Order: sequence, then structure tokens, then C-alpha cells
Amino acid sequence: MSTSSKNKSSKSNPAYPSPAGGWGALKSSAKHLIHSENAAKNVKALLRANQPGGFDCPGCAWGDSEKAGKIQFCENGVKAIAWEATSKRVDSSFFKQYSITELQQWDGHSLEKSGRLTEPMFYDGISDHYQPISWENAFKVIGDSLQQLASPNEALLYTSGRASNEVAYLYQLFGRVLGTNNFPDCSNMCHEASGIGMTNSLGTGKGTVTMDDFSKADAIFVFGQNPGTNHPRMLGTLREASKRGAKIVSINNLKERGLQKFSDPQSPKEMIFLTGTNISQHYFTPRLGGDMALLRGVAKCLFERFEQDKSILDTDFIQAHCHGFEAYQRSVASSDWEKILYQCSLSREEIEQIATIYASSDKVIFTWAMGITQHHHSVATVRELVNVLMLRGNVGKVGAGACPVRGHSNVQGNRTVGINENPPMDFLDALEKRYAFSVPREHGFNTVDSIHAMLEGKAKVFIALGGNFSAATPDTERSYQALQQCDLTVQISTKLNRSHVITGKRALILPCLGRTEIDRQTSGEQCITVEDSMSMVHSSTGQNEPASDNIRSETAIVAAMAMASVGDKIIDWNKLASDYALIRQEISAVIPDFEDYNARIKAGRGFYLQNPAAQRQWRTPMKKATFSDAKLPEQLAHECAQLLTKKPVLTLQTMRSHDQYNTTIYGMDDRYRGVYGERNVIFMSAEDINKQALINGDYVKITTISNDGIERSVTNFKIVEYQIPSGCVAAYYPETNPLVPLESVADDCGTPTYKSIPVTLDKVSP
Repeated sequence: MSTSSKNKSSKSNPAYPSPAGGWGALKSSAKHLIHSENAAKNVKALLRANQPGGFDCPGCAWGDSEKAGKIQFCENGVKAIAWEATSKRVDSSFFKQYSITELQQWDGHSLEKSGRLTEPMFYDGISDHYQPISWENAFKVIGDSLQQLASPNEALLYTSGRASNEVAYLYQLFGRVLGTNNFPDCSNMCHEASGIGMTNSLGTGKGTVTMDDFSKADAIFVFGQNPGTNHPRMLGTLREASKRGAKIVSINNLKERGLQKFSDPQSPKEMIFLTGTNISQHYFTPRLGGDMALLRGVAKCLFERFEQDKSILDTDFIQAHCHGFEAYQRSVASSDWEKILYQCSLSREEIEQIATIYASSDKVIFTWAMGITQHHHSVATVRELVNVLMLRGNVGKVGAGACPVRGHSNVQGNRTVGINENPPMDFLDALEKRYAFSVPREHGFNTVDSIHAMLEGKAKVFIALGGNFSAATPDTERSYQALQQCDLTVQISTKLNRSHVITGKRALILPCLGRTEIDRQTSGEQCITVEDSMSMVHSSTGQNEPASDNIRSETAIVAAMAMASVGDKIIDWNKLASDYALIRQEISAVIPDFEDYNARIKAGRGFYLQNPAAQRQWRTPMKKATFSDAKLPEQLAHECAQLLTKKPVLTLQTMRSHDQYNTTIYGMDDRYRGVYGERNVIFMSAEDINKQALINGDYVKITTISNDGIERSVTNFKIVEYQIPSGCVAAYYPETNPLVPLESVADDCGTPTYKSIPVTLDKVSP
């Protein structure tokens, strides 16, 4: 079993010669289907992916096309489905063969490719092996552990974005009956800044656009995201927009192939003639952390032009719908051009060009992802995105709006149904009214707070509804220490991962159904529901037989945990778990806009949760869309760190490879960036390679610069020359998560700053 990939051969070819998608995507898809050892069944399942009556892909949250008969899966969707529907199995004989100590030496790819978990397992803290345990005894261990806590707030209930609306609602209800709001979730590590920033500006934390808006936009600006890897179906949407003449502008520090050219595998012409469609007519590469300065420069251009041309700004919209405009105008006026240009590292001419494209387009969409949300000033940057949209009335207008592109397929739905450590009071009021118990009101722990709480002994039981917490979190060594100090850790999972071998003093693995599998309860076969990035709620019905007769649905597992821990005096957990339509009835009774939930999910592709900001209804304190007058950051990450060392400081961003989704690594290639057979690489500009007297292919040690006295470094990372701004470098996570200090979080939201890590490099021998 391989535990390291650094010695594998590779070749570097950043200039991927072909369009994204196309034959390369088909070849990769076929390879992963074959490696699943279940190819025929997986091909059949794929035809039902993201289709009415089928199952929602367990990958990204991009919306579905309305075109009848259109295939709705992408290359990375194929990987996710093949990964889940593999014929390989991890059972009690596997854990008898391999000790936890031995499994800790395996890399993440090797752990997950071992196969599907098939039966509940228990680690007693003594034997160094997981042992089989009955479901009943597993729930007794959980119930006893929770009942013995000094306070319900010593429990942490983590949620992955894969969880359905039904299980997420039941999970949050379980936690609140228990008496805690400790609901750390994957949102805390990705789009938290989007939710907080947009709520402060618009009164809603969700995107204001629909899929239909993309077909009507005059211009689409893509900030800080790589659709070709992270949500490839978006490329089909951008391709259609580009072909009809919409202007597409990409603003991303890395030159990503998917944002340059895309060949649609469903286009016979592009496949036969080996051609593709140009996606971005314009591509700008600001330095890491410089997006707010770029946007401030665009606003400055618009204000300057407004002096000569009053049509530049939508003054009717601003006067009728906005608050704080004058303060924002003063903040823009006081922003110095020299600082703007330094922080974003673009020229004045480039910013003027961006402003011209924006000002000449009537209907504009801004989309963004984690290139925006994982910096110290991410909330301010999100608000600046909205500021610029509001200057020309591009909120609440057909073909225009704000579109944070979420990651996992139901991360947005989880938040909608109550997975929130800081829940709105009206939601808690509705729960209290519906169930007649005293709902906890104090804020709970987010993800980073939870790690601190575990380290400090304030949290003792950790339950994870999906995900791979130990691999996703920052400051890896301290995250491991945190989990290992818990009295009990519980993982509800489909496949083995790092978090199963970084355990508390005792640990449980509870195997669950995957999205592709048939869910049978006492009332019959069940469907679940999810919400995509466009606020569409639709059903998902598994197609494959379960991987084992001894696995249970996530909903059934959560209901049984609740029954063992808090009993059924307040909630009849078993009744709800027997028929998910009953859970949807409860959601309808508690959460606005879910009326007739069960009936509405039967119609086509489900129903739209109306966004009030899209209707120009502002649920802000002033009942208006609110401009932010935040100043530009005093210093970016590299400037602050340079004061602590004499070595040249670079800013590191962590990111995915193309053979990866979140922490799941499907393979060791990243073909769009020209990397094959390895992951321990660091992407650098030719200028920075020369400045540091290095050459392409050298190996380096990467060290974080911080003032907390903790040494954080990773070593034997190979330099790959790439198109990236000078001063910036990039590498894959989770391999570089050890470099992210636990205390380095975004202002106002607590998201780890995975895209703003100041580092130095030292050459080493491989």
C-alpha cells in the first residue's frame, strides 16, 4: 500500500494544449469508471444523475439545466459517483488486518480507495484495532457519552455539505433538544464570508440569481474560482453565454484552462473537429488578497466617469433602494490609487478596462468562490463585490446579481434548515413554538472554535455527519491533537478517511448509505431533497442497491442517536425516520417558503426558494440594500510577515487538484495544470523562481511566517513553474493545511485564511 507519492515520476506542462472537457474528460471518466470495478452499474446510474426522478450528484452544488434530455453529469461527477459506487469493501476483516497505527501511515488516497464501509466499528482505546459492534450497542455508547457530559455544550455536532435537508433538519433538532447550538460545519471553512457579507449588505446570505439569469446576462464576471475542476457543469453554462455574445471576464490569480477554453462533450461538432469554445474574452490575474483593491479601483473609475456621464451609475436604484451611499463614496474617494494598484498588482489601464466592460453592460452577474472568501478581509471583499453591483442596479434585476458558487451539493440547504452555530432568533422561536421545549439561545462553536474547545477540554464528544474533519481543518497537528483529546469521536461515513484513524480516546465508525443508493424505510423507498447554489430545492432518489445489508441511512442513524441520547418525549424520532415526508412536513411548519414541500418536489426539477433581495426586498436593519464603507486592508499577508523575517516572503494559497473534490483525492493527476503522478508540488512564477536562485523541478521546504512561536513547515515539495503573479504561490490541500495557523481567520466570520498564508522557501534535497 502506497503511503507517499513524492517519488513518483511526473512531467510538467502547465500549458495544457487542449480545451478543458472534451476527449480528455471522457478518457478520465472512463478510467475512473473502470477502476471502480463496477463500470456497468455506474454507467446506468450516471444516466439518472441530476435528472428528475434520479439522484442528485454527490459532488458540486451547481444548478441543473432545464433542457430536456441533456446529460447532467460532468467528469468530476463521474469520479464522485464511481468513487461511491465502487465494488471494493472495508469490513471487519480489513480492520482485523490493519491496526489504527498502521492506517495512520497511509495517505488519504490510499485510505479512501480501500472501498465502502460495510458495518459499524468501535475502537475502545486499548486494542489499536477497530472491532465490530452492533448498531444497538453503538447507539448506547453515544447516548451514554452524551448523557455523562457536564454540559450539552461539551458536544460538537459537525455537518458535511453532502447531508440532505431531511437529515440536517433532524440533526439540528437533535442538538437543540440536547441543549446546544454547537453546529460547526463545512460552511465555516468556505463560504461563511459570503453569507455574512451578503446578509449585511442585502439582508440575505444566498445568491440572488437563477440559472435563467445566466442566459440573459450581458456580462459575467468570474472571481476567484476554477469551475473546470470545482464545478465543471458551470463551464457548460459559461459556454452557452459566450456563444450568444455575453462578455465573460475571469479574475483569478492562476491561469486556469477551464476558464480559457472548453470543449463540450455533448457537442458533436466540438468533439469531432477537436475544437472548443473560448470562455473568457478577458482574463486578469491579481495578486492573492488583491480582489478588494481591484474592485475599489473599478468603483473609483465609475465615480470619476460619473462626473462626466450621469448614466454611469443607477441613481434611481441607489436613491430608492440603498443606504450608506455617501459614506461609501467618501471611502472610495479616500482610497489611494497607489495603494490600489500595489495591492491588486494590476495596472491602472487594466482596471480601467474592467470598469469599461462593466459600465457598458446593462445586466451583469458577479460569481465567486473561495478565492474571495478565505482571506483576512473576505467579508469586506464580498461586501465590495455587492457595492459595485449596486452602483449600477445589478441586484434584483433579470440577468444580473450576486452568485456565490457553493461547493458541496447541499451545503446551502444545510444552512437553510438550521445547521448554524449562530442561528437567527426567528428560527429558534419557530422551533420553540412547534415543539414546546426551551431552545438554547447562546451562540455555539464554529469549526475553528470547536478545535480550540477540544484542545482546551471544553468539548469532549465529537460527532461528524459526513465529511473528513481532520483533513479539511487548518493547523493539522493541532487539529489532530484536538480530536485525540476527545472522550469519543463518531464518524458517519460511506468510506474510510483520515478522520477514522485520528480518533478520540474511543471512536465509532457508523457506515451510511450514499447518495446513489436506494433508501428503504418502514414506509417504503424514500427520497431526500437538496438545495443548489441557485436556491432550487429538488428531490434525489437513489438507484443502486446498498453496499451492504448492515449500513443505514444518515437519517436513520441520527434518529437512533437522538433516541438513545434524549428519548422521545419531545420528538418521535423513530416515526420521523420511518417516512421522510413527515420530516418535510416539519420543515414546512417551521421554515418559511417551504409550504406544500412534499407536493412541490414532485414537479420537474423541484421549486425555487424565493430570494427577497432578488425581488428588491431588503431584510436589513434599515430595510434597504446597504453599502459598506470599509477601508482597504492596511497591509496584505506578505507585508505583515515581511517584518518578521529577512527572507523573501511569498503568499501561499491552498487549492484542489483536478483529481480531487474537497478532501477526497480520486487520483494523483492534475492534467489541466500539467502535473501527473504526484501531489507534493508548489506552483511558482518564473520571476520568483529566478529571484530565489531556484530552478523548475527543485525541491523546497515551505515554512509559515507567524509570531506565535509555533514552527509550521512541510518539506519535499517540487517547484512547478506556472502562470501566477509574482509573490504568490499555490499548493494542494490537505498536504499544506499544516501551514495554516489555527488563529489565522477571516475578520467577522472565523473562516481559516487558506488563501493568505505568508511563507518562505528553502531548497532541500529530495
